[in-house]
Amino acid sequence: MSTFYITTPLYYVNDEPHIGHAYTTILADVLSRFRKNLGEDVYFLTGTDEHGQKVQEASFKRNVTPKEHADEYVKRFKNAWDNLDIEYDYFIRTTDSNHKDRVKEILLSLFKKKDIYFDEYEGLYSVSEERFITEKEKEEGDFREIKKIKEKNYFFKMSKYQEKLIEHIKENPNFIQPKSRRNEILSFLKKPLKDLCISRPKTRLSWGIELPFDENYVTYVWFDALINYISGIGWNSDNKKFRRYWPAKCHLMAKDIVTTHCVYWPTMLMACNIELPEKIFAHGWWLVDNVKMSKSLGNVIKPLDLASEYGSDSLRYYLMKNMVLGQDATFTLDSFIKRYNADLANDYGNVINRVFVLTSKYFNSLVPDPGEYNEIDLELIRNFDGIEDKVSKYIEEMKIHDLAEFIFSLIRSINKYLEQKAPWKTFKEYPKEKEVTATTLYLSIESIRICTQLLNPIMPNKTNLVLNAIDSNEIDFNFGKIKAGQKINSLSTLFPRIDI
Repeated sequence: MSTFYITTPLYYVNDEPHIGHAYTTILADVLSRFRKNLGEDVYFLTGTDEHGQKVQEASFKRNVTPKEHADEYVKRFKNAWDNLDIEYDYFIRTTDSNHKDRVKEILLSLFKKKDIYFDEYEGLYSVSEERFITEKEKEEGDFREIKKIKEKNYFFKMSKYQEKLIEHIKENPNFIQPKSRRNEILSFLKKPLKDLCISRPKTRLSWGIELPFDENYVTYVWFDALINYISGIGWNSDNKKFRRYWPAKCHLMAKDIVTTHCVYWPTMLMACNIELPEKIFAHGWWLVDNVKMSKSLGNVIKPLDLASEYGSDSLRYYLMKNMVLGQDATFTLDSFIKRYNADLANDYGNVINRVFVLTSKYFNSLVPDPGEYNEIDLELIRNFDGIEDKVSKYIEEMKIHDLAEFIFSLIRSINKYLEQKAPWKTFKEYPKEKEVTATTLYLSIESIRICTQLLNPIMPNKTNLVLNAIDSNEIDFNFGKIKAGQKINSLSTLFPRIDI
């Protein structure tokens, strides 16, 4: 069985889960569920990044320890993921003892290898990003709370692996996706790569993983956090699991952390002689009124508020359908409601209601036995030819929005088929010969079964209600699996229309 290891970035515990965090995690969950349905052995990792200056400062302001502060915020993320139906395999925290041990092992190994050295540095430091920045980055204005710092620190010889990284990116065109991000990194690597400062003196920061070779320093938060991708699957502690799932098939993240993942992380792995991940995919931002969300602007969308009011399935579907991976997308409540009413209430909910009501009325809620298929019947069936291959292609190409549209084109084809066959008319015209009506409803129920199984990774709650109602939880995309005489249980309205 082939394996698929997918990760989200670690979310910083000073944050409260917002629509951007939710999108990345739901996307990873959707990809994970689709892969499982296609028969793959999937491992899905997510978690929290808990060290660093901002966490230390926030905890001091609240008069609690940094660990107590982190524990409280971790609960918010776990609660959010539970309420958004995220099925991860492991939630890693950078305060986990296993993770800290692995970080120290790597630090010590690179120090002994002389890939980590001690030096004095003077330069610009962004407090908000917790890293040193260049004059150009300051001029571009993407960083806040900038100050000049001169201090002695430990540095990782990132520059040593620059050419090797460039070569790897050029030889593996799918390593960084989409192409725009790949070009961005290659452009960044045209200039000499500076070595990475991987420590902070305890006089300035005490909340971090202590360097194993110098107790006066803690590890830079990014050097610490990135290692989660291998510590989370057992590197140097459960090597059987590590060998099974590494290299990661997909590191998933938003585009603002592409440099750390596509430059820092690969060079760290190269220094450790560990194989690089197969794919790093950076999606776009969710904007509100075409502006990036920020606390200062007060335009942060809270996913749990939307899920609570409209259901987690509705939110999951909207996010998957409305972002083209690699591009930015704009969230508005108006577009959310329009998408909900058009696709979920009108198309999907309506066809299920129509078919279930007609089956109850004409066949006592039992799946009818079909007769011979005419050309209209065969045309409907042909829509479902090669479904598994089509789904696999969408998933492989990370075109979830297109996959959602494809599934709904199938749902709309069922509604069109019902209009063409008009079972409410054929039943009245041929009351003694129910075969035409029976065939129409059998094929409609079977089409609903396949479409619902296809939708299940995106909308697990409501689709499970439908699959339970027709007793079809075993995933099978082939036509003809539902049995005549099978009981169809009634359902309340799945997606009541929202009045704007």
